[in-house]
Amino acid sequence: AEMIKYLLFSPLEPEKLPTLKELTTSEICKVWASASKYIWRQLLQKRAVEIGVGTFAVVPARARVGEDKVLPVERPVFKPCRLLKKFYKLKCAKTKIPDETPSVPLDFEQIAADIHFRREIVERCIHETLLFFAGALRDNKEVEFSFK
Repeated sequence: AEMIKYLLFSPLEPEKLPTLKELTTSEICKVWASASKYIWRQLLQKRAVEIGVGTFAVVPARARVGEDKVLPVERPVFKPCRLLKKFYKLKCAKTKIPDETPSVPLDFEQIAADIHFRREIVERCIHETLLFFAGALRDNKEVEFSFK
């Protein structure tokens, strides 16, 4: 139900993004760098992270080594919510997150503490960025979200 707010039936109006308008690009990047760090730490602990429009997780994979060897490895993935994929008609690789993988939400308190921002600012910045992302999907714009 959390992700319903990201299903946009009409164009996104700028007044729906007041926090993004107030923050500098550098501050927005700082919030997302901290969110990325939080997600990365959770993935290292084999936890999936739900961000409203989908889930980040680590899944088993195989890496070919040389001609005839295969190594079991893990790779990070992002799995968009099923409803989001359907609503925006997204084509995504099928990804199965193992059932035993525990899932956690973004910890806005922790993300904010790491960069000395108020929790509300971090939460609104992330929410509005995801809204902006949904608006781009709605308008069939090419979107790239990178996490480092």
